[in-house]
Amino acid sequence: MSSSTNHKLLIYQLLPRLFGNTNTTNKYYGSITENGCGKFNDITETALAEIKRMGFTHIWYTGVIEHATMTDYSSFGIKPDDPDVVKGRAGSPYAIKDYYDVDPDLAVDVTNRMAEFQALIQRTHQQGLKVIIDFVPNHVARTYQSDAKPAGVRDFGEDDDTSQAFSPQNDYYYFPGQPFVVPNGYNPGGDEYQSPLKDGQFDEYPAKGTGDDVHTPRPSINNWFETVKLNYGVDFRNGYQTHFNPIPPLWTKMQDILSFWAEQGIDAFRCDMVELVPIEFWNWITTQLKNNYPHLLFIGEAYNPHEYSNYLFKGNFDYLYDKVGLYDAIKRLTRNEYGSSTWEINAVWNYQTRGFDERMLRFIENHDEQRIASPDFAGDAWLAVPGMILTATLATGPVMIYFGQEVGEPAAGASGFSGDDGRTTIFDYWGVPEHQKWVNNGTFNGENLSADQRRLREFYTRLLNLTGANEAITHGKFYELMVANQHNEGFNEKVYIYLRYTSNQRLLMLVNFNRHEHKIQVNLPLDLLQELQVEGAITFIDLLSDTEFSTPNIADGVLLTLKEMSGILLKF
Repeated sequence: MSSSTNHKLLIYQLLPRLFGNTNTTNKYYGSITENGCGKFNDITETALAEIKRMGFTHIWYTGVIEHATMTDYSSFGIKPDDPDVVKGRAGSPYAIKDYYDVDPDLAVDVTNRMAEFQALIQRTHQQGLKVIIDFVPNHVARTYQSDAKPAGVRDFGEDDDTSQAFSPQNDYYYFPGQPFVVPNGYNPGGDEYQSPLKDGQFDEYPAKGTGDDVHTPRPSINNWFETVKLNYGVDFRNGYQTHFNPIPPLWTKMQDILSFWAEQGIDAFRCDMVELVPIEFWNWITTQLKNNYPHLLFIGEAYNPHEYSNYLFKGNFDYLYDKVGLYDAIKRLTRNEYGSSTWEINAVWNYQTRGFDERMLRFIENHDEQRIASPDFAGDAWLAVPGMILTATLATGPVMIYFGQEVGEPAAGASGFSGDDGRTTIFDYWGVPEHQKWVNNGTFNGENLSADQRRLREFYTRLLNLTGANEAITHGKFYELMVANQHNEGFNEKVYIYLRYTSNQRLLMLVNFNRHEHKIQVNLPLDLLQELQVEGAITFIDLLSDTEFSTPNIADGVLLTLKEMSGILLKF
């Protein structure tokens, strides 16, 4: 169990490549020179103070570690990557090229890039914020080669016997006697991008297995063809036989890598696609690391609810993504999809995450998902209000916001490798227009935001600060009030009702996913009233709006009016 369960994590996710970029060109498949690129140094004390003011406790710096790219840094001694196995001009942050280095794109002085990142870690800590970075254990770039590794460290694949399709001693999987074939129809960098390396070929012999468990030397354009699968001792070709004793060399290489970053002052790792890596490795690595760095947290990206308890209790993760449960239910309700119901939220905590609800990380946006304000999701950032209140306050577990969410960034237009799909690109050099209005050329004062955007940002600021400051939310108990009220006047399946409380504080929460104002009579069951020791006339104050509600006798319940697509946090 995590030592931080009584402290609610409020995480701000940002890509340094995009966060501080003030260039507004946004040319399709534009180069770093044309479209610009954010730097570590752009994330100033002012920016960090503003993030802290919003109520955040942690920042997840996404895409920090050096990954394959079409930008040429050979003049700095960095070997160029073959564009035929790179997605986007900037490249995917999840195709790691050197685990002991940071992305040269993010440095003002490329030769000084690690020092610039270390200074950012220091600035972040000085603001009282903790630092999260990615750990991508399942795969690396096809061009992986560490030129920054410490003396004595062996590179991935350096000692592999490439004549063996599988060996527990190998770091990769191989197709002996077969070359790797670049997928048909891939046009790296678009029509304008020219490079002598862009020839539809990539010299890899024998071919290695691909990151998304596609065991063929000819992955398709829809596969993670730019990545190579790492071998933790699982023999896919022989019924998934496991070879964990002795410990495969890859395990200790990963231990060295995580220790290296922990030594730099990293507080937590967001671990990519944890279900593609054996649970035995997770148990081993988290035990090793936490023995040496007890403060370290491990957050897992997971999508199979049937495996959640295994990854939490056998894999020792502190927290896991709640995408398949709460996120999906809230998205359906927010979009007003046919048949969507708040009973789906009941199903999440009652069945999917029962017994470990406080260890689920909740969000409505991240780099993989569509922006709320995009037509692909809701088309209006304000429609997220009820879902965001729920996401933040349903349990004691972490809540995460994606940069630009708080100003209604819609991620409009295709940027290059990333199409017009409602997501902010992670593959391309790009400016994030609505977010740039808040950045305002590095002043971070939001003067270019519309009045509506400022109100939206204030909503997020107020909600997040309330979430972090009220003990009923950070470590209180949870009592759902749906069953107790399902026969009451005004009850419907677009309203969700629950209580969060401690011996010192009581918060009655209601969210309304109806696209109209809604009146509802809410009753607290007798056993709950006795536990809370409340009776008689009660006044409620909504912490979000300072509105007052009252009842002459709490035993008879309280009549509440909810605005459309809204929520209330009633202190009483």
